[in-house]
Parts: sequence; structure tokens; C-alpha cells
Amino acid sequence: MPKKTDKFLDKIVKKDYSNELEKILEKKPFDENTKNMLLSVLYKIEAAYKDYEKVKVSVENKEEFIESFINSIKNNCDDIKVIKLNSRESELLGNKTFLVEKNQKTIICYPIERKLLYCIAKIDKKEKIIKDKYQIINETLTDLINVGNNINTVEPIRDFNGFSWTTIPREIESIFHNLVYQNMRILVGSKFLNKWIKNNEYIIDYLESFKNRLEEQYGNQEQQEVIQLLNKVSVLLAISYHPKLKKQLLQEKIKVESELEKAQNNQEFVQKITEEKRELTKEIKQLDETLNNKNLLQQEYEKRNEFLPLEQKIFSSRILSKMMIEERQEKVKKIEDLNVLLNPQSFISYKQELEAKEKYLKLVDVEDLEKEIQDTIIRLQKIFLICYQKKVQKIDNKQDLMNKIYEFRYYCVLPFNELEMIAEVEQIKNEIQEVEILLIEKAHELKLVDYFSKDREDDYQILRNIFHIRIINLEDLYSKIVKEQDSYYVQLFDEEIFEEKIKIENRGTSFKINKKIKIFNL
Repeated sequence: MPKKTDKFLDKIVKKDYSNELEKILEKKPFDENTKNMLLSVLYKIEAAYKDYEKVKVSVENKEEFIESFINSIKNNCDDIKVIKLNSRESELLGNKTFLVEKNQKTIICYPIERKLLYCIAKIDKKEKIIKDKYQIINETLTDLINVGNNINTVEPIRDFNGFSWTTIPREIESIFHNLVYQNMRILVGSKFLNKWIKNNEYIIDYLESFKNRLEEQYGNQEQQEVIQLLNKVSVLLAISYHPKLKKQLLQEKIKVESELEKAQNNQEFVQKITEEKRELTKEIKQLDETLNNKNLLQQEYEKRNEFLPLEQKIFSSRILSKMMIEERQEKVKKIEDLNVLLNPQSFISYKQELEAKEKYLKLVDVEDLEKEIQDTIIRLQKIFLICYQKKVQKIDNKQDLMNKIYEFRYYCVLPFNELEMIAEVEQIKNEIQEVEILLIEKAHELKLVDYFSKDREDDYQILRNIFHIRIINLEDLYSKIVKEQDSYYVQLFDEEIFEEKIKIENRGTSFKINKKIKIFNL
């Protein structure tokens, strides 16, 4: 175990991560091209992370991010093949750009650095991060969070190059997975989500902890709405992206509907439970008789083996005896479960559980899946923005407010589709504007920004543009109002980057023309 002094030295001495990765790669059977690509990915992470961290605010620090990347290569990647386009090996991928085999610890990928980083993030993920008791969504919500985190992991090298910040929506593996994940990250923070994703203590119910955090910060009603919409969109996205899962859910739906139909008539349900118990009791009696009689056990052994293929044959009466004891235990357990169902309170819980499952399983029958996904995500954004207002209202100092301005600016420029940013989506423009106004009013209240005009509308139409620009350091931001003919324009810029001029409405206000004004007072 490292000493405290070692940990302290690690913090004050900059680690040579390239050297650390090179040592690991020396022991891996990867070809030189793959090794060079991995070192290039590391270099780009180190070059871009400062800007990435600045823009998003709530992210793990660079050291944690890089160590996770290196440890994943060290522990989870026994073989990485980077293959050329149109090569014979590319046939292994079909129409995909990569293939990840977790059990084999193998990655096959085209020579695209962001795809390679996505694979390394994907191979590190656990199959289940939600307890089995949350049936259906234990799979779909796990997939939503894992995929969202994979996309999130790629962002430093996808959107940042050490000089600028640019997002190309078509390079995002799934815009909706990314958007929903960013909603969750902003609501509860990246630290909590990373603990959840990397959870090594399956005893902890992180979904319950997530609900508690939402309720503590935003209230019970908001918590319930967020969870309901997250669950629904996770099922819809799973159906959309995983055809096999859709078939499984369809079969489960038929089964649940049948069970629910039985449960509708209490008297008939009790009768069927009683019949099933009687049949199970009879089967247990037969097993007991066979287990206690050598001749009957031999007859059963011959009977079972008669039609079994060679690889499935039972090789001794002793093994058969063990199998039958396990069968008996299962039947006894089944009777115990049925007895529980005969308890009126347990029956009500059982019925409610079936109804809850049916609610999600019905989504398999949605006719216009894309529209349903989009509508659900729009509703999620509306409740997200209500929660965000509550976040802003609690702020009482300049630095926290500055962080929230960064955070909300990041949210506003997230892609909603390949053509629109979130802030451009018509259905949520009013909610976006409400948060912008609240942030600007808070900024005036805490003297983080000065008034550009005594007229509230004019002040807003100038300052709102800070939420729609991609200049990385907002602290260095200046504004200038220019007049061309009879039109007024606001221009935001730092020492190096000029954003395009944005036309503002002339409402009869007297603006200070061509005056460079620093926006933030920190």
C-alpha cells in the first residue's frame, strides 16, 4: 500500500503518462501502428483536457481521466487490432466501425482515434450497474448510462484540439444517449455518476441513491418525473438500437399480460394458485419416492438418458440423484412463493409489479418510435430546465454563479439532432429563456456583470448571447455594440477570437457604440 508521502509526491510531481503507457504497451502484443495510435490518443487528451474541463465544469480531473484510460488498456485489453478500410480483415466488422469482445478482452477497430477511445471506454463497462429488482430497466437504463458515458469519454479528443471547441453532431455515436447522459451529469454531478458506473460494491443501490439526490436537490415531484422519463426513454432507445432485446421484450410482454389477466379475477387466481400448489406437491412426492427407491431411481436414470444426446447424458445415478434434489428444492421454493401470493397484501404488490412491467413493455408496440423518443426527450428537457432553475436560485456567490453560466452555456450548445442545438429547439425555447433571464438577473444581483442598458429587454438581448458562443474562457469575454446603417449588432470576443456579429433589436435605447466592454467582473 503506498505511503501518504508517496501520494503527496504524486500530486506535486507531474506524472509522465506517456512513459507509463509505453511501459504497459511494451508488454502487449499490439502492432506498432496500434501502439502509436494509443500514444497519440493520450497526447491529444493531455493537450485538450484543460479546455474540456473549463467548458464543462463538472468532470473528473485530468489525472483521474488519464489513469482510467491507461488502466483500461492495462487490465481489459489483451488484443487491439487496428485494421485498414477495405482490407480483408475489415470483413470482420461488416457495416460497423469497431467490434468489442469483453470476454475475450479484444478490440477490432478502424484507424479512427475517437472510435478507439470509445472502444476502450466500452470494454471497461460492467454489464449491470442496476439491481435485478428493477426489472426491464435494469438492462435498459444500464445501457443508456454506459453508452452515454462512452460518448462522454470520447469528447475531449472529439471536440477539443487544444485551441478551439467544435462539435460535429454526426461524429457523436448517439446524440440522444449523449444528451440524456449530460442531463444526468449536470443534475447530480460527474463524481456520483462515475462511482455508479465503476461500482465494485453491487450491494449499493445506486438507482435509489440517484433518486434520493434528485429529491434532496429538486423536490419529490421533480424526482418522480425525471425518473419516469429516464426509464421510459431508456426502454425506447434500447428498442431502437437493439433488435434482439426488442424481441425479448415482446415475449416478456405476452407473458406479463397473461399473468396480469389471471390476476384480475381474485377468486380464479386463488383457484389456479391452489391447483399449481397441488401439482407441485404431487411432483415433490414422486421425487421423494424415486430418491428413496434404488429401483425407481435406476428406471428414472434410464428413462431420462434414452432420448438425450451424448453430450447431455447423465453419467451416473449419483449425479441424477443430485439433480433431482435440486429439482425438489426449486419446487419447494415455488410453493413458498405461491403461498406468499395468497397473502392479500403480497398479491396487491405482485399485481402492481406486473402493471409496472406492462407499462414499459407496451412501448414495444409504439408505431412511430422516433417520434416517441423525441417527444419523451423534449419532456425530459422541460423538467430538467425546471430543476436547473432551482439550482440557480440557490447560488449566493460569484464563482458558483460563473460555474453555472459555463455549465448552462455547455448545455445550450449540445446537439439535439444533426441540425439543431438544444437552444434552437422550438418546443423548449421559452424554458431556455427563463433560465437565461434568471442567470443574468443573478449575475446583476451579485455584481458579476454590469448593466448594458437600463431597459431589461435590451440588457437581456445583449447578454443572452454568452450562452450561445464557443469562446472557451468566458472570463476573458468582451462585448462591443456596432451600428451599420440603421441596424445594431453585438459582437462578443476575447483577445484572439471574434464571434460573428449578432443583430439586436433597436427599441429606441441609446447604446454605447464601438466601446469595448469587459463582461464579467471577477
